[in-house]
Amino acid sequence: MARFVRSCIRVGRLAATSLTIASLLTSSAQAATLKPETVSAFNYYVRLTEARMDAEINNGDFLILDSLPADRRASTYVSVRGGAVYIEPLHTLDNGDRIRIPSGMIHHWAGVAFIPGANLAQSVAVMQDYDDQAKCYAPDVQVSKLLAHNGDNFKIFLRIYNKSLITVVFDAKFDIYNTALDDARIDSRSRSTRVSEVANPGKSNEHELPVGNDHGYMWRLYSYWRLEEKDGGTYVQIETIELSRSVPPEFEWFVGPLIESIPRRTLTKLLTATRLAVLNQINPK
Repeated sequence: MARFVRSCIRVGRLAATSLTIASLLTSSAQAATLKPETVSAFNYYVRLTEARMDAEINNGDFLILDSLPADRRASTYVSVRGGAVYIEPLHTLDNGDRIRIPSGMIHHWAGVAFIPGANLAQSVAVMQDYDDQAKCYAPDVQVSKLLAHNGDNFKIFLRIYNKSLITVVFDAKFDIYNTALDDARIDSRSRSTRVSEVANPGKSNEHELPVGNDHGYMWRLYSYWRLEEKDGGTYVQIETIELSRSVPPEFEWFVGPLIESIPRRTLTKLLTATRLAVLNQINPK
């Protein structure tokens, strides 16, 4: 009897979770509009974040590992050189206070990986091979194209595929600005200039939803790459700032863990794929 009761409880919890997921997906399927005040708050968040980045470059904390406490910094460097990928969530504050994003949510994460035996030039060459990124980052990137190139600046197109609870596809354009700081370090900043959600991707009735009037899964995506050659290889760091619609309060308890787990998996996959692409380039089979 007790076993039967426990079984019923488990079934009831599973059913409740399934209903919650169904309700969440139904809610998420509703249209969302990107509001001017949301964009303004996002831009302010980015300005403060980039000011912090500039300060880090000037004071020598080039990688996020450099800002860790001394004992943790040393052990984390050893772990990353051993093949681990370091990931952490970030939050830019305004005089110690969280920045409110009306009708929106910011997802801000950073990660670091190490490519043993690779120099800076080899790593940069792979990173800037934009026509080949669909191969390096499949299935998350389905199409990649270099649209324009002027010196160290690039314009690219990516078709981005994301599957978690639901599958979403985006067509996105980015402006990329690269700055070589010295012979061992490069700073690269990628800002989305257009992000459109694709409805019915791969079907005869495929089409883009109106920009900023879609489901609000991703409205902006800014990525900041830093590469540093040292310790017999090259460290690769990526910091991402993504803007999406806000989560309805009744779903925060359920979505919270997903907001934590999905970016960790995504950045880990991205950095691992980058390392593998560089290693395959310098050590072809």
